[in-house]
This record gives sequence, C-alpha cells and structure tokens, in this order.
Amino acid sequence: MPRPQPTDAAQFYHHYIGLVKAGSAAEAVKKHSAEILDFYSGLPDAKADFAYAEGKWTIKELLLHVIDAERVFSYRCMRIARNDATPLPGFDENAYTANAQAANRTFESLKEEFAALRRASDIFVATLSEDQLQRNGTASNNPITANAVAFIMYGHLLHHINIIRERYLPPNS
Repeated sequence: MPRPQPTDAAQFYHHYIGLVKAGSAAEAVKKHSAEILDFYSGLPDAKADFAYAEGKWTIKELLLHVIDAERVFSYRCMRIARNDATPLPGFDENAYTANAQAANRTFESLKEEFAALRRASDIFVATLSEDQLQRNGTASNNPITANAVAFIMYGHLLHHINIIRERYLPPNS
C-alpha cells in the first residue's frame, strides 16, 4: 500500500507522515526500525533527567511520552485494521506525562520497555495486509486510515529524535 494521501488523516498529522522516508508501511518498518531503536536505546544515561528549559520534559519523560504515544497509535491502527468502526478518542499527552511518574523509573527500564514495544509494533505493522491498511476509522474526531496511523507512529518517533538532537543533545553540549 502506498504512502497516505492528504485525505487519509487530519492535516496536523501530515508533518509526522512527511518524516517517514518510505513508500509503504512495510518499507517504513524495514527502513526506520533499526535507526529508531538504536537512537532511543543509545540515549546517554547522564542526560536522563535533563530538561532543556524550565517546564519542559526531561529525556525520561519524553521517552515515556513516545512509549505512551506508540501504544495509542498501535491500538488505533489495530482497531481500524480489524474493521472496528467505533470512534477512538484523543489523548492528552501532557496529562499522560504528568501522571506517568517517569522520575520513579530507571532509564534502563524505560529503554527496555521501549525496545519491547517497538519490536511488537514492527511485527504488527509488517504483517498488515493492503486491505487492512486501506480501512477507515475515526480517531480524535477525524477520519483516518490504518495506513496513515502506521506512518504517524513512525513519524512521531522520528519527530522526537529531531527534537532530542536539537534541544537535548546539541552537538556542542
């Protein structure tokens, strides 16, 4: 199945979709999985509790955010791919992060959880048929395809890699 079309997801998701350099969801798994896992797994322990400004998330909080978001996106993709037409609610990423208690977790446990979840998501997305990817659903009160959700899942992770490189791990820090 090719890349999502503009009508396959709400406009605000197309930034994430645009970051995925693949022609299909299966290709996104092959092309981006190792890069994503290597980056997040290699985050330096010394920066785990670092936030680049007051009121911004620490790297541990950001990692827990991408874990939470991946769970949400994977769930949405599964529901839509399984032809469940029930509208899926949005989620408040700031409320999730405020209640996740990242400070009480070890960085290693977060990295371990991330790696396990990434592997499960990769297997799931790689096994979706074209028919499943074409299915339509509703998430956050917007129409969306399973294919678009799969691209958003990878694009969201790539988006946060860019933010971490720019704001948390700049070359001269």
